[in-house]
Amino acid sequence: MRYRRFGKTEMLLSVFSLGTMRYLSSAENAHKTIDRALEVGINHIETAEGYGKSEEFIGLAMGNGLSKQRDRFFLTTKISPTDSADAMWRRIEKSLKRMQVDYIDNFDIHGINLREHLELVTNPHGCMKAVRQAIDQGIIGHVGFSTHAPLDVILDTISTDLFASVNLHYYYFNQRNEPAVQLAHEKDMGVFIISPSDKGGRLYQPSEELAGVSYPFTALYMGDRFLLSDQRVHTLSLGAANPAEIDSHQDAWDHDEPLSELEQAVLDCMNRRYTALGDDLCSQCYKCLPCPEEINIPEVLRLRNLAIGFDMVEYGKYRYKMFENAGHWFPGSKAIRCTDCGDCLPRCPENLDIPKLLRDTHDRLHGEEGRRLWE
Repeated sequence: MRYRRFGKTEMLLSVFSLGTMRYLSSAENAHKTIDRALEVGINHIETAEGYGKSEEFIGLAMGNGLSKQRDRFFLTTKISPTDSADAMWRRIEKSLKRMQVDYIDNFDIHGINLREHLELVTNPHGCMKAVRQAIDQGIIGHVGFSTHAPLDVILDTISTDLFASVNLHYYYFNQRNEPAVQLAHEKDMGVFIISPSDKGGRLYQPSEELAGVSYPFTALYMGDRFLLSDQRVHTLSLGAANPAEIDSHQDAWDHDEPLSELEQAVLDCMNRRYTALGDDLCSQCYKCLPCPEEINIPEVLRLRNLAIGFDMVEYGKYRYKMFENAGHWFPGSKAIRCTDCGDCLPRCPENLDIPKLLRDTHDRLHGEEGRRLWE
């Protein structure tokens, strides 16, 4: 296992962190998963108030002996922004009680996804007042934020200089947030990548095309290496549902050096797969927004890019079903809401027939409705 300095926090974190959103089946499974993570060298456990019983399961593990190993790992929990300091203080106290700990190494404001959330944290008398008080009392070591926001909101949040780290989405298959990674790097912030294996492409279940183009490596390995070869990135979430899933990343966690010639050649080959879209390739410039029907056009067409370029249809269905069902965590209407108003057309530098491509995407990917995992 390799370790990296987590920005200005000075915490030396393993390049994989144990994300606990998926180990919700039982307290016993949670404890075994944590034990396996520590055994392989993972030293960062990341949870959230909203992850079902995750905090409670961590607390039960603490009561069953994990507390004796408290000096072996860093602990992060996340709480959504509140409109008052008192509300945040009460929720911090409840998280500590559930986890049976008296301090949190790292604390994140969970889900600064909208400008309204950013306004809550920049209010000097709001939730950050309680966070600063907890830092002063030694209850919290460092404070960061997690986000599923549009890029401009992420950049503005980083620019507040209120935070020492950021949790965000950034992957080979979705590089929209690269400017945020760069700005965080310039400010010496810790950079934590959310769900690189799953939302980064369901890489543990690749399509035949993706598996083939990744050869002689696996798609999972290439996704990990794309990130770990980037020194601006410090740790990746490993959201194991059970102890066995931790080892699926073993090939990558000892390799954080620059890409080898062969690895770069595989990425170059992957890049060429987009030629299958011909003149229908969406470059993800985002100039088509805003859409009067609130369709997240770039994200819809990104899923189409992947479905055609890599036959990632199942991943596309998995993400597409979240539209209209996940609120600000995954905003946007389904593509079928397009009214052919043509508002987006003159702004597209590729002159794409966006309404036609939206309907095509809906036909390819529409299926059962979805919800966020803990819902």
